[in-house]
Formats: sequence, structure tokens, C-alpha cells
Amino acid sequence: MNLELWRLSATELAQAIRSRRVSAREAVRSVLGRIDAVNPRINALAAVSHEAALAAADAADAVLARGEPVGPLHGVPVSIKINIDVAGEPTTDGVRALQHNVAAEDSPLVSSLRRAGAILIGRNNAPAFSLRWFTDNAFHGRTLNPFDAGVTPGGSSGGAAAAVACGMGPIAHGNDYGGSIRYPAWACGVVGLRTTVGRVPSYKASAPNRIVTNQLMSVQGPLTRTVADARLALAVMSAGSPLDPQWVPAPLEAADSAQPVRVALFTGWKASRVDRSVVQACEQAARWLQEAGYAVEEAEPPHFEEVSAMQFHLVMNDMRRAGVAFMRENGDDALRTALDHYLAVTPEWNRDECLDALTRRFNIARDWAVFLERYPVLLMPNSWERALPVDDDQRSAERVREILLAQSPLLGTAVLGLPGLSVPTGMADGLPAGVQLVAGRFREDRLLRAAEAIETKAGFNVTNALVKAGAT
Repeated sequence: MNLELWRLSATELAQAIRSRRVSAREAVRSVLGRIDAVNPRINALAAVSHEAALAAADAADAVLARGEPVGPLHGVPVSIKINIDVAGEPTTDGVRALQHNVAAEDSPLVSSLRRAGAILIGRNNAPAFSLRWFTDNAFHGRTLNPFDAGVTPGGSSGGAAAAVACGMGPIAHGNDYGGSIRYPAWACGVVGLRTTVGRVPSYKASAPNRIVTNQLMSVQGPLTRTVADARLALAVMSAGSPLDPQWVPAPLEAADSAQPVRVALFTGWKASRVDRSVVQACEQAARWLQEAGYAVEEAEPPHFEEVSAMQFHLVMNDMRRAGVAFMRENGDDALRTALDHYLAVTPEWNRDECLDALTRRFNIARDWAVFLERYPVLLMPNSWERALPVDDDQRSAERVREILLAQSPLLGTAVLGLPGLSVPTGMADGLPAGVQLVAGRFREDRLLRAAEAIETKAGFNVTNALVKAGAT
């Protein structure tokens, strides 16, 4: 094949390797070459496993040569975020104090990727403790948005999004506690799938005691350049594990998934800063969905403002009880400043107030379930503002309050444990544009179908967009 292999999707690359039109070694060498060319500037990957990846590729080729059965990602390079466990590697979480925190075993999704034949090429960068929408830390350095170094690549999975956008592997792992997959995907022009809580098993032996809000809201998922690759990655990552008692063996595809459904279009937020480009992207996506047979109506999900605020209030009060002291001691200066601002704008709740919020959360979840029965897909922005300027959360507590309002479409869905998908729609004034789709629990299939309809109409290719912009 004459095409540079790093440009291929995971689906295309896996098929080419299975058919032996290319070798796994050729595929991995191409991606490693792309990493060597681009990563020194973008800094999306905090570590690159050159020798181990090539050895794994040779082993993958040997399996094919013996005619043995292979998995759906056989020979495909993938990268893993620095905040989950890969056996034999440090789980640094972007923190220098954790540089010797070497994992004894793989997290479940890493094991699943290996069983599927994927080849681990490196670790995606993230902010310290994955607690900012800006991917920068004092240990591994700053990840740049490949389109504009002056704006964030998103966080906390900004390394994953930038890596995929630049061709440093077709699939990157991320996780999403309050938008950490969807926001970077949107900022970098790639596909990002936040899965339902319980869809992909979450566990790391190096830090097994997950706080309550993390259990309720945080998920693992893929960032990719195409919707087909997100579907493929989801099928692999969602393999079960008893290490996560919340995992549910829910089907990946329901009988009605191919049918166009009613879509709720929500762009009527009254925040002080609503960028017209994010509304235009939603309006365009709505027209494309209508052309694909979907019925689109304007509708606001229930208790939107309340549930969005609840996410951060619950998380920060949970962290006040367990986590803040450790993060202050071991985090970097940017993390400490952001944390100070987070806490300054978050009311301090007592035990009963926290329990009252959890009780209220369940009732709101019921109202959303009813809403999503009427509108099986919700279409809205990822953020009400354009991608934020670098380190915007360092300015003041008041600015952080505004940022939290801007990120409300990410926060409200996270607190309810729902799946969400960010899909690009094109470019707007030099930056990627895109939308977020949300569905009921374990209905990722509906998100993927709707995203495919948008992707087909948009015809957006992030690699071509970067070349056109002169970014890579």
C-alpha cells in the first residue's frame, strides 16, 4: 500500500493486517514515525514504547504467519491514558511524586485491548490528577491543541485527543468524569465516546479505592478519528470483568438501533457567554439528521441548570472528604490554583446536604429517563463557549464559575451516568466545530447511528483539516 499507514482508520488498518496486505510491523513503524515527527511539538504522548511496540508487532505477524485466529484489533496501535494501569509501567497521573508507581497488572480495558490484538504504543498526557480541562502538568509538560497552541486541547484526555487528531494511532483511551473525553474530542476535531457507567469496567489495582462520585460518574471510553472506529473500540473495551462490580453485560446493539428516532435539539441556554459557532454546529447537525430521517424538535432536558451544578458540587464535596489534601501536597502549582478556584465557587455541604443531593439526583435521573423515552437522542453543544484559552482556569475563581456554566452540557450528563458522544461537524474560524449526542443508559448504539449520519454529511477529515491549516 502506498498510502502512509498512520493515516488509516483502525478499521481499515485491522483489515489490511488481517488480509496480510501490510504487516503489523509496517503499521506500527508508520505510527511510530509519525509520533517521532509530531510528538516533540504537540507533546500528546508522555511516553512512547518504541521497542516494546515493535516487538509486539513482530509477535502479531508471527501469529498471522502461523494461521492462528486473531482479534478485531490485531496489530492496531493504541495509546493509553497516564491515569490507568498498564503492567510494568508507572501510573503517574501527571504527578512527579507518582513516577515510581509501577503497575503490577493491567486495568481491565488494557487487558481487553491486548486480547483483541491491539499494540500499546504509548501513554496519553493529562493534567495532574486529571482534574482540569487543560492538559498540562509539571512532570510531563503541556499538550498543545494541534490547530491552535493558544487554546486548550481539552482535558483531561487532551493527550488522547491530540494524539488521534495528529495520526499518533487511530484509537486512544480516555476517561470521562465531567467531560474529559467529550471536551478534548470536540476541541481537537475527533470522535469521543463517553460510555454508560457500567459499560466498560473501571479498575486500577494501584489505586482501587474510588470515591463515591467517581463510582457514580466516571467512565472509560475511546477517542478516534471515525465513528466506525469508536464502535469497534467500544466492542473491545466493553468486555466484562469481575473487578468492576458495576459492569453490566448489556447488548451493544438493540433491535431498534438502526431506526431514526425523535431528537431533542437543545441550544436555548441563557448563560452569559454562548458562542454562536456552537449553536450553528448544532443547527447544522439537526438539519443533517432530519435529512437522514430523524424527527428533530427543540426541547430542553429537565432540571438542566440544577443537575449541571449538582455534578460539581457533589464531586468537590466528595473530594473535600477524600483527596484534596493529597492533591494539594503532590499536585503542581496549576492544579493547586485550579483546585483553590474550584473550592471557592463550591458551597461546602454537610452530610445531610450531600445525602439530600444524592436523593435528588435519583429523582432527576428518573425525569431524564422519561425525557429520553420521548426523545431517544439529545443533541446539544459540548460547551457553550469556544475552546478555552490556555490556562483560563488560572485567572480567577469568578472565571472558573463562568467556565463551569459553559461546561454544563458535559456536567449534567456525567452526574446521571449517561452516555454521550462528541462528533465533529467541520471547522469554524480556524478551530474544529462539533456537537454532543446523549442517549439513555446503555444506548450507545443510538449515539453511534446518529453520529454516523452526521459524519457522512459533514465529510470532515481531521488529518486533512490539519494539513490545510498548516498545523502538521
